[in-house]
Parts: sequence; structure tokens; C-alpha cells
Amino acid sequence: VPDSAATATAFLTGVKTNDGVLGLDQKGIKGQCATERNNHVTSLVTLAEQLGMSTGIITTARVTHATPAAAYSHCASRNWEANIPSDQAGLGCKDIAVQLLDAYNIGDGFEVVMGGGRRNFHSINTTDPEYPTSRGRRFDGRDLIQEWRNKQLANSAYVWNLTAFNAINPNKTDHLLGLFDPSHMKYDADRLTDKAGEPSIAQMTEKAIQILKRNPKGYFLFVEGGRIDHSHHSGVAYGAITDTIAMADAVQKAVAMTDPKETLIVVTADHGHTLSMSGYPKRGNPILGLVDGDPSLDGKPYTTLNYANGPGSIVDGVPRPNLTGVNVQARLYEQQAIFPINFETHDGADVGIYSQGPFAHLLSGVVEQNYIFHAMMHALCLNPSTSSTCDRFTTRGSAVSSVASNMLLLIVMLCLIKLLR
Repeated sequence: VPDSAATATAFLTGVKTNDGVLGLDQKGIKGQCATERNNHVTSLVTLAEQLGMSTGIITTARVTHATPAAAYSHCASRNWEANIPSDQAGLGCKDIAVQLLDAYNIGDGFEVVMGGGRRNFHSINTTDPEYPTSRGRRFDGRDLIQEWRNKQLANSAYVWNLTAFNAINPNKTDHLLGLFDPSHMKYDADRLTDKAGEPSIAQMTEKAIQILKRNPKGYFLFVEGGRIDHSHHSGVAYGAITDTIAMADAVQKAVAMTDPKETLIVVTADHGHTLSMSGYPKRGNPILGLVDGDPSLDGKPYTTLNYANGPGSIVDGVPRPNLTGVNVQARLYEQQAIFPINFETHDGADVGIYSQGPFAHLLSGVVEQNYIFHAMMHALCLNPSTSSTCDRFTTRGSAVSSVASNMLLLIVMLCLIKLLR
């Protein structure tokens, strides 16, 4: 059963690796800085930047969290978001936030990065602009947001609240960095309660495409609905479902804004969860509600959605709670689970891959996760070894139309690749 660091590395680099490791091959060992040396693997984002394409990352998690970090970092631990542990310091490794800043040295750098995680860019002495009691996590004293500003990227803007986000003119902005929360962004069900306001994942997707599509050489956009996973870990199906709906809105926005003749859209997940849908509820019965059929053998009602493990499990010797009269559709209701664990886990089930656009036919049947990278790279014609068979490799931005010029990857998750025009 995988973790997000290894799975994201697989579909963004084409190389499988060990759990907890980012952007390294199988020789990378979690927590051992020395194993980073000479074991880097190259991501699709790096290849796109090197060929002059525009690139973007959107997530509702921290931008330094495991899945988005696989797009730009090479790190022996997904946990090194702001600091390197003292026992590994001095061995030449960089934390993930610093590596995001370094990624701007490839091509002309990310055109769009949006999500949460301000605390990993601020020092422990810096107070968060939205939450006065919250401080940064960096021990090295660096202010990476100011360092990003100091790069003086052309027509660049940094935003941390909804007002500033809405004020961004995508036709006049070439580089946008948006960090909307000290940690992860709010669950979509709670987003409107955010003190400074946060854009939805669909709004971020729309703004990103508006910025990226101006590049005639095409673009790669990665969009992650990261909080779906987090609500599952909490055993709260309500939050997972509402964030999935928000993700579906982002997919629909991407479909509406792009041409299927020139943009490959891929929607998949990095892993599954132990959520199950069971019983024989009647058509129209609320998905979060109680099954309206026969009760279980203990004579008590049960919900349609449950987890194999998680915090909603009962303790040995304690009868299963009677859900009669319980508001099982409440925002923070924890689904019942089979065995107790603090946080629900991933599962090993296959996940779907849904795609449309150029070369979408390559993503059919049952495939290994690292195959997704190769299908996307073929669609974008990013591999120098295939230049002789790719019309676009040396004429990127021309009128030839044999490959995708835009790629949009949505992790449940969205990935967008645009065809060249």
C-alpha cells in the first residue's frame, strides 16, 4: 500500500521509488540524506520548463506537501518541508520549500504555484499575516517569500488572500505565487469561514489556465484536490465528498476552457482509501445517510459509507453505538470503522484514470502508475530520444498539430497538456 510521495514520483517521473521519498529512484532511502546523491529522477515539469512551456501547480494542501513536491523536489523525506533534521544537517540536502524556490532556475520557473503552506516559507520569528498567533516553521531565519520577490520575475505577484487573488489580471501576470493558509487550505465545506478568504480549487484552476494559455509553446498544469485524502484520514466522509465535488467543479472548468483537439486532460488519484459503500439503500437515499433496508444482526442501523479502519471504530467490549436519532450527515460525523487507528489509512486498490484529448487512448486498461508519466510525455513529445518521430519536437509553437501542447493533470488530480498551435 503506497504513500503519496512514492506514487506522485511514479506518475510525474516514470520511476517507482520507496515510500516517503520524493524525486529519487529506488536507491533513495527515507530519512537518509546521503542517498539523495546521484539518485535524482527528472519530472515532467522540469522537462516542460526546459522546452519553454509554461508550468503550474495547484493544490489545496501545502505546496510543499508530498504530492505537489514530487513535481520539483528531490528529497529523502517528504517530512522535510521546512527544515532538515539535525542528524542529517551538513550533508548537502535542501528542504522542500527551498527546492521550490530553486526550481525557478529551470527554464523561466513556474508560472503558477498556488495552495497552502506559508509557514514553511517563513522563519520561526515571522508572524503570519492572517493568524497573529501563528509563526513560521523555518529554523534558518530565511524568508523565502521575500527571496521569491527578490528574483524580480517578470510581471510577478504574490497573494495570500481572496481579495488579492481576485485582483490578479491574468493577462498581465506572468508569474503568480499564492499561499492562502499557514498549513493546508480549508476544506471546501469550511472555505467560506476563512478569515482572509480563499479561492476555490475551480477558481484557482481558471486563473491558472488564463495565465498559462498565453504561451504559444503550450503548458503543463498540475491540480490536486489534496484535502479529499485528509478528510478520509480523519474518517469523515462528508469532507471527502464535498472536496470531491469541488474537484469535479475544477475538472469541469478545465474542460470548458480548453479544446479537446489540443489539450490532454488526465484525472486520476495517487492511491485509494478504505472507504466502502455497502448495504442496499434505495434509490435517492442520502449517500451520507442510514441504509433504509434491513438492520444489521445487532439490530442497529448503519450508514451506507464506512471505513475498514480509522478513528470511528469501537473499542473491544463496547457495543457498537446505536445510530438511531444520530445526525450521521453532520459536517464532522466520523463514519464507523472495523478496527481502531488514529488515522484511516490508504488502501491498495486500483484507482481510475480518466482522460480526454490527444493520445487519451494510451490511458486505457490496467497499467502501472509510472506508465502515466510515459503516456503524458509521449503526448507532449518531451523525450529527446523520440525527436526524429515527433513533428513538434523542434517546431514547438508551430501550426503543426500532431501532439498535445497542453497537459492538465488532476489528482483527484488533474493534469492539463495543451497541443501546440
